[in-house]
Amino acid sequence: MPTLTTPAPDRTAAPLRIGPHTVAPPVVLAPMAGITNAPFRTLCREFSGGKGLFVSEMITTRALVERNEKTMQLIHFDATETPRSIQLYGVDPGTVGKAVRMIAEEDLADHIDLNFGCPVPKVTRKGGGSALPYKRNLLRAIVREAVTGAGDLPVTMKMRKGLDDDHLTYLDAGRIAVEEGVTAIALHGRTTAQHYGGTADWDAIARLKEHVPEIPVLGNGDIWSAEDALRMVRETGCDGVVVGRGCLGRPWLFADLVAAFEGRTDAFVRPTLREVADVMVRHATLLGEWIGDEARGVIDFRKHVAWYLKGFAVGSEMRKRLAITSSLEALRAGLDDLDLDQPWPAGADGPRGRTSGNNRVVLPDGWLKDPYDCAGIGEDAELDTSGG
Repeated sequence: MPTLTTPAPDRTAAPLRIGPHTVAPPVVLAPMAGITNAPFRTLCREFSGGKGLFVSEMITTRALVERNEKTMQLIHFDATETPRSIQLYGVDPGTVGKAVRMIAEEDLADHIDLNFGCPVPKVTRKGGGSALPYKRNLLRAIVREAVTGAGDLPVTMKMRKGLDDDHLTYLDAGRIAVEEGVTAIALHGRTTAQHYGGTADWDAIARLKEHVPEIPVLGNGDIWSAEDALRMVRETGCDGVVVGRGCLGRPWLFADLVAAFEGRTDAFVRPTLREVADVMVRHATLLGEWIGDEARGVIDFRKHVAWYLKGFAVGSEMRKRLAITSSLEALRAGLDDLDLDQPWPAGADGPRGRTSGNNRVVLPDGWLKDPYDCAGIGEDAELDTSGG
């Protein structure tokens, strides 16, 4: 069991209501392409003691409707996952509606989240992700189809502030969400142009909370520790937090978040390198079992190595060695060659993952001409693969 230290106490957070589901404490794992698959969700859920909400990787509505093999694997949930939460990406209202009805009718999930926050060019150039809320009527049509098709399933949405500082959309999008029956909204306090660079604008989260008091607002961006999460709630008045890059190589962050929001003073996780190594091997093992091939599981795990080892004294050659392993035996052997008695390093918490900013926003031709006209967007704009 990882080493524990004592945080400063804080007030207990109110539970979050997502339709019939109570999320207590109000902590959500953000969907991340290639990361928040079933194995990683399992790790985070284990550390949280089963508390919180853990959302799947982004699922493309077209691929779901067509029952793409990879997509059908991505929507597989462990028997212990409850509620089962799927994030959908879609550009065509009709296709989104078909996908949502399929989920509801076939009992594939208990909660649906709509992706209006992805900033990557392959998504925004088709008018999807964080580009889509600029087209207010299209946003409304997609949300309406989703809420109608979902029946009793709650529908939430995740978005960004807008395309850039000159094209902010989050307040209009928030009002549309309320009017169309969305259960809760998560706001990443950055624009599309920022990607993951700069500093998240928590003031925007506060403004959105004031703008749509009818439904819960969740804050996202720059939560690297449990203390950050508590501070976001205090400073913005948001109803909960969505954590993405902060848990890369740190699935135990969810233990910290639960402890902090519950006001406990005895449960912040500060693992030694030996304990981190054990989690790494378990993560790689789960991936292999999920994929059905040990080597492929370890290869998929490689991208996590640097995140797990951040801050520890591990030489560059050893990092390279661990990053090219293709078996559990080799991974374990490499880790055993480290000084595993190293304590949790000071300053190990902090930014991880992508940090680029001030990017050119890639949009469909003529996208900015009219924020309401959505002509030319159809099924051919849908991505045909899931997971990002």
